[in-house]
Amino acid sequence: MQNTLKLLAALLLAPLASLNASDSPATPKVSVAPEFAPITDDPKLPRVLLMGDSVSIAYALDVRKALAGVANVHRVPANCGSTKTALGSYGLVRWLPDPKEKWDVIHFNHGLHDLGYRFADDRDKNDKGDYAAPSNGGHQNVTPVEYEKNLRQIVARLKQTGAKLIFASVTPVPESDAAKYVKDSELPYNEIAKRVMSEEGVVWNDLWALVKPRQAELQIPRNVHFQRSGSTVMANQVAERIRATLPKSTP
Repeated sequence: MQNTLKLLAALLLAPLASLNASDSPATPKVSVAPEFAPITDDPKLPRVLLMGDSVSIAYALDVRKALAGVANVHRVPANCGSTKTALGSYGLVRWLPDPKEKWDVIHFNHGLHDLGYRFADDRDKNDKGDYAAPSNGGHQNVTPVEYEKNLRQIVARLKQTGAKLIFASVTPVPESDAAKYVKDSELPYNEIAKRVMSEEGVVWNDLWALVKPRQAELQIPRNVHFQRSGSTVMANQVAERIRATLPKSTP
């Protein structure tokens, strides 16, 4: 479990390295997490983009491995955070800078960063190191009403790429050592997301239903993140959903 926690810390703190960094000896090389490293497309294969939070970052390499020879699997080089982040200056305008760039499939998720609690100053911790929570004046980062509105805007932008879209449900939120996560707070967000995706014609990938029966086995205790085995289980289903959604001529 210690190795898993180290991996998660590395993913969460991985810098957003410039893809066009100078090769000059005077320019220090910036380390890029392998999940974020750019790939070279095989022009004969369709293009897939993964977008999402640290849970999706942790399964990205396994998805790429599972779809080797089937699709070019790219990953947004960032933790995509909340729907609010996606619609801000840090988000889609940087992740999809070329309005003419085409994708065959985009698999995305938002939710954990939306439902988490924050203080009025937008921090998730105060000066004492206490997490924001319902009991100490905290508020959810993105309310359910805002979440629905934001999801529809995100879907509208992603549809401009010509891609078939797949949305992954928010994974279970347990009793957590980080009090900003309230047990079962994902449930209303998943209800909203499922309705939005149904109305928008987006494929629903229910990772919540996949891992919930095995939550004690697959999830890190008192943590929203997952054991290595849990990420692998999710990666297999993500890859299956992508494969089923790709153009029928795909090998």
